[in-house]
Order: sequence, then structure tokens, then C-alpha cells
Amino acid sequence: MKYLFFLIITGVAIASCNSAAESSSKNLEALLKDSSKFTSIQWQDTAIDFGAKKMGEVVNITFTCKNTGDKPLYLITVRPSCGCTVADYTKEPIAPGKEGKIDAQFDTKKSHPGDVRKTIFITANNSNRAPQFLAFTGTILADSSANK
Repeated sequence: MKYLFFLIITGVAIASCNSAAESSSKNLEALLKDSSKFTSIQWQDTAIDFGAKKMGEVVNITFTCKNTGDKPLYLITVRPSCGCTVADYTKEPIAPGKEGKIDAQFDTKKSHPGDVRKTIFITANNSNRAPQFLAFTGTILADSSANK
């Protein structure tokens, strides 16, 4: 009986979490369709060169954006171009005049030696409807002669 109660409570909790996430996702998608909610975004850097790193290192890259409009800015989608990069980002609304961040981690073990160029695709409620792309480049050295 205790196990049945636990399973029911767990199922309700999971369903409510999925429902909240679904609702939040629909609200953010609605922002993309409502031009009265559009704002403008300015990136401090759209391309970063991390230099030379040896194979096996994890490279941390931070992109900073500023809300230069008069409505809250929402970073709706932040999607790295491949599985060698993971990204975390400001999920709360970014007030006008304030900054948000995208923190990316690039795992060189999941890439290859040589020159690399990786991108991160961003969707936001910005008035310039063109997709936002951020890029980082560098060189992965197969030996331990990388400059740190």
C-alpha cells in the first residue's frame, strides 16, 4: 500500500512538472509571435577565439548580451551546434538596460585536433527577427605544447 501511494504521488509530481514546463514553453513561443513584446539585443562579442588548448581540456566561454530595448528580453532557445558543447544561460527575463549571459563549455575530448569553429544558435524576443549565432574558434593541439 505504501508503494502504491508513493507511485501515485510521484506520478502526480512528474505530471505537474511536465505541465509547468509545457506551459512555460508555450508562453515563450507566444513571445516570438507578439511583436508588441519585441525588444533589442546587443552582444558584447559574437565571436571568441579561445586560442590553443591541448586535447582533453574543457574550454569555458562566456558570451554577454545587453537588453537595449524597452521590454524584457527573453533568451528562448540556446542550442549549441554539436554535442561537444553544452550551454547554460540566463533564463529569467533580462530587464531593459541589464545584461544576460551564455556560459558554454567545450569539451575538446569530443572534438578533433586542429582548428575548430563551433556555433551556438539563439532565439530571443528581439525585434531583429534574424537568427542569432554566436561562434567560438580555436586550435586543439594533440600534444601538451598548448599555450595556456
